[in-house]
Amino acid sequence: MAGRLEGKVAVVTGGVSGIGLGTVELFVAEGAKVVAADIQDEKGAMLEQRFPGQVRYAHCDVTAEAEIAAAVQLAASEFGGLDVLFNNAGISDMMRTLAEVEADRWSWVFDILVRGPALGMKHAAPLMAERGGGSIVNTASIAGLQAGWGPLAYSSAKAAVIHMSRCAAAQLSPQKIRVNAICPGLIATSIFGASLGLPRAVADQMAARVAENAPKAQPIPKAGMPEDIARAALYLASDDSAFVTGTHVVVDGGITIGGRHSWDPAAASPLMELFAEFAPPEA
Repeated sequence: MAGRLEGKVAVVTGGVSGIGLGTVELFVAEGAKVVAADIQDEKGAMLEQRFPGQVRYAHCDVTAEAEIAAAVQLAASEFGGLDVLFNNAGISDMMRTLAEVEADRWSWVFDILVRGPALGMKHAAPLMAERGGGSIVNTASIAGLQAGWGPLAYSSAKAAVIHMSRCAAAQLSPQKIRVNAICPGLIATSIFGASLGLPRAVADQMAARVAENAPKAQPIPKAGMPEDIARAALYLASDDSAFVTGTHVVVDGGITIGGRHSWDPAAASPLMELFAEFAPPEA
């Protein structure tokens, strides 16, 4: 039985760890040839060795347009074209309040999280048009939907990604290119540790803490894992979503459903507490 991406070629940025790695692995399992674009060269070389002939690694700092263009062109030169782009490379930051905003760091966050995907789409679209269309998936976040789920610059950038995806979907629709975003919730990756300024090795260890504690904070009592986002990316990349464009898919275990009282019977409702004095006396 053919895979859902049989015969397709994909580029995945941030493709050698976390959500990106999970997506590369799933895309390959579903029949795709993949260019994994990242800045972790050692991990990239190991990934090529794991999937000879199916995965090529491209060193790609998404703040450098030339490196984005080269990664996209590698898909064409190595595998014959491009059908799918997953703009997934990301970072976080420690600027949690307006008082902590640093102009240069703010620009750096937006360069990676917003400008990088914009340039990826710019260079991918012509190759997709040559193939008769394609699918672009951008990683956003629940932090782009609600306050309180991330630092200020990160949250603002992810909100921009959601709207940019909608606008790009409109512009690229005549070329039969679909554009959608994914909004992950608490996923067990190193990005949480990185947002606290921890070294990469320590940040990787912190992912285990997220996996341990996240189930207690959301209606679905399961840790969010990279493969959960990879499956959403597979749906949006494949022909299964041929009628889906310009929207965002929330993959968060239900954490944005509402306050804890909306899903946990043991949690007190703030509304009921507010009007408790008006409650009729118990019989």
